[in-house]
Amino acid sequence: MTAPRVRFAPSPTGYLHVGGARTALFNWLYARRTGGVFVLRIEDTDKERSTDAHTQVILDGLSWLGITWDEGPYFQGACADRHRTDAEWLLAAGHAYKDFLTSDELDAERAKAKALGAPFRYERAKCDLPAAERARREAAGLPYTVRFAMPQEEIAWDDAVHGRISWQGSDLDDFIILRSDGSAIYNMAVVSDDIAMRITHVIRGDDHISNTPKQIALYQALGHEPPVFAHVPMILGTDGKKLSKRRAAAAVGDYQDLGILPAAMRNFLALLGWSPGGNEEIIPQTEMIARFSLEHIQKKAAVFDPIKLEWMNGQYLSLLPVVELLDPVQRQLEMLGVSTGRDLAPLIDAVKARSRTVTHIAEQIAVRLDATRIVRDAKAEQLIAKLGDRFAVNLKLAHESLAACDAVNWHAAFLEGILKQLAESFGAKLGDVMQPIRIALTGGTVSEPVPELLTAVGRDESLTRIAGAIPG
Repeated sequence: MTAPRVRFAPSPTGYLHVGGARTALFNWLYARRTGGVFVLRIEDTDKERSTDAHTQVILDGLSWLGITWDEGPYFQGACADRHRTDAEWLLAAGHAYKDFLTSDELDAERAKAKALGAPFRYERAKCDLPAAERARREAAGLPYTVRFAMPQEEIAWDDAVHGRISWQGSDLDDFIILRSDGSAIYNMAVVSDDIAMRITHVIRGDDHISNTPKQIALYQALGHEPPVFAHVPMILGTDGKKLSKRRAAAAVGDYQDLGILPAAMRNFLALLGWSPGGNEEIIPQTEMIARFSLEHIQKKAAVFDPIKLEWMNGQYLSLLPVVELLDPVQRQLEMLGVSTGRDLAPLIDAVKARSRTVTHIAEQIAVRLDATRIVRDAKAEQLIAKLGDRFAVNLKLAHESLAACDAVNWHAAFLEGILKQLAESFGAKLGDVMQPIRIALTGGTVSEPVPELLTAVGRDESLTRIAGAIPG
């Protein structure tokens, strides 16, 4: 059997949406699972909206996700001559015809349909010009579009996700395949490209289902067997509406900036509409490839839950060696405007167990490096109120004890002994000693163990922060 050939074909008119990234991932997984070929094609025929910058955003997003392509990127705009040649072949073979109606005349036909309370549908029998008028316009060299003569019989296919889907050709327009300037419209260009690139499986969002009968008819008219179609479910927000930039981050680049790891994003996207057949949530990439199949793609819409994504990201963070987090954390610190000048490894190791994103790691490290970033949270204020005068007393005693510790002994094990001895010396709970220090150093009540926190912040800076936090 011929190895499957699949493609991801985004338009470079904006960011790489998570829905597009999920489609790319499904194509990539299928190619890797079957030993097939993953083709990247940039559909840049919308010259007004397509930009090189948007193309680069798509390439960067795929690269960040670890989705590598075997061929391409090809650019649809470079294939305009072939699109036109294929359309003209259809015209010569009698599968298409010239339409000389002007936009004003088409608007008049739409107005007639509206007056009758019916939706407008282009039908040659109703909209075509008298033969003599057609001949006159053609002889005069007036502009025309080329329309595909839609077959009137049933057009059906066995969708790899939805099962059998059927349309009546008689319910569909004779649609334009060439504009008056000679450029191909989407359906014509896509079919021409997929034939030329020998695409065997088209895996795409189910918002394309309405295009499929038109494309199947084009394949058949051009004398080619249609590929296998697999229409994957749409992705909705937690509010049940289509995921959009207005309601939540929808660009892959946004999640990179929010500190999501590419491995976690791949895992999360894979489970949006695909079931591996078990209850696992964390699925390594090799296992994901081994288990992926079109048969296990679900029909119903998937829900993008950012809370679940953060949870999953936290699972990956906890398993990731610190050395692999150095560059991502450094990048986030630079975005926060924090200069480091220190070995980040021990700082990352101290906070990553309580973090769900790389951004959260960087934010915690930023507080440890820069006292101006300390902001007391609500729980800290509640604890201060609960301790009353003891907050100031305990901080003063802690400052005195810690100040007696020199730089050589400023490490977690020694500091823990000092603080335990302090609590025992005046019969205080250890937490009543530790928590005021934690608040003084970070502004919050949750962190790594206080002796480790003191080590991370450093002797001089810790003593300065503790002294500054003692109420006046």
